Amino acid sequence: MPSENNFQHDELSRKHPGERLSTAELAAGAQPDSPAWLDAMAGSGTHLAQAGVRAIVFLHGSLHGTDLFGMQRLDEVGGLKRGYSRGVSGLDALLAAMRAGGNGIPALPNGVAPPLANDAATKKLLDDQLGDAGNFTDAYVALYSKALGKTPPRPILCHRLLWSCEQHHLGRAMAAVRVLDAIHALCESQNFSTGDRILVQAHGQAGLVLALASNLLCPSPITGRPKLLNLLAAYATQTNQPDLTAAIARIEPLVSTGTLLKGAALDIVTMGTPVRHGWDPSGIGRLLHIVNHRTLRTDGKTWLAKMELPQVTMEMPIAWGGDYVQELAVAGSDAMPATEAAKAANKAVWEMVEPYDGFERWLECSRRAVRFPSEGLCLLADYKDCMGSTNVREHYYGHAAYTRVNAMLFNLSQIAARLYPASN
Repeated sequence: MPSENNFQHDELSRKHPGERLSTAELAAGAQPDSPAWLDAMAGSGTHLAQAGVRAIVFLHGSLHGTDLFGMQRLDEVGGLKRGYSRGVSGLDALLAAMRAGGNGIPALPNGVAPPLANDAATKKLLDDQLGDAGNFTDAYVALYSKALGKTPPRPILCHRLLWSCEQHHLGRAMAAVRVLDAIHALCESQNFSTGDRILVQAHGQAGLVLALASNLLCPSPITGRPKLLNLLAAYATQTNQPDLTAAIARIEPLVSTGTLLKGAALDIVTMGTPVRHGWDPSGIGRLLHIVNHRTLRTDGKTWLAKMELPQVTMEMPIAWGGDYVQELAVAGSDAMPATEAAKAANKAVWEMVEPYDGFERWLECSRRAVRFPSEGLCLLADYKDCMGSTNVREHYYGHAAYTRVNAMLFNLSQIAARLYPASN
């Protein structure tokens, strides 16, 4: 997408990404927390520190307790009453496998559901329920920090941030404001300035939150920024959310003047993020997208996923082709807000950021099988998480592999090599 993208949806290009694209495979190596592993992590950490990275933010939501594939919007808005199949063989079976309650992904205990609070109790609940499956646990972040502890000349701060996991346009837009507010607070507390870099690793739809944030950070006076912030401010007032009102008031003058980061660069790595919201590269630093991917196509287009019905319905339960959540949770899908006020605000936001609606557009977008947005470096990574098992909790349809402890060193080494090459 261009600079001054102004919240346009990604163009969903099927063209080869060219020099933006690279590939890698997770290989067996030193065990996490072993001396050899710690040395390797420290080496990559030193590389990041020399590039100016002073903080790593781990941004994530929850696999449990959410409509991971966004079937609610397809059911309630996309035409369930008219029938789904439209003569497409295998489609009804695929949708049944995606639907919450039938996809094997459980709810959270005690009725906990989005919006999730970014507090210690909620994080502990997720850690207890999910472990390191699509979840940057406290133990994960602590081990990361320990491994980078010897990094000269200054330690790299590691910080975990849980977004609300309201997987709809309004929820992601509110989260973009709150994430930028948190990043500004980090810049303030650490006295970051020109030459410093903040690296955000974002799992799943957290990457979509950052895509919206990149548009908010555009240094030009784009028309969409005041429009979106005014929509959110009105909704915050209507629903009595003083924390959101305060966050909007804090960041609005900062994004308008380009001072939110205090001169620091915001580098972003997305992991398994569906291709939806367009990115604006003008206000951020470096951008890398990692997707768990195994080539099943026979047409030579190895950079695309395979979306052939009804075969995909048989492949998905064992994560044969990689990350099916990244592939299928595209435009037209979403969770639905719970209240009428939220539904109205959500509609206003999605009219700004996603012109695709309804079942037919979801099917069109998913069948494009696009793995990467139009901006940023692209890494197809085989995390070796397909073991032939139909136990969803072992792979969560290929969406859990990125945050596993056994992939920590692999991720860091790939990030160091792709985002911060030695020549730079």
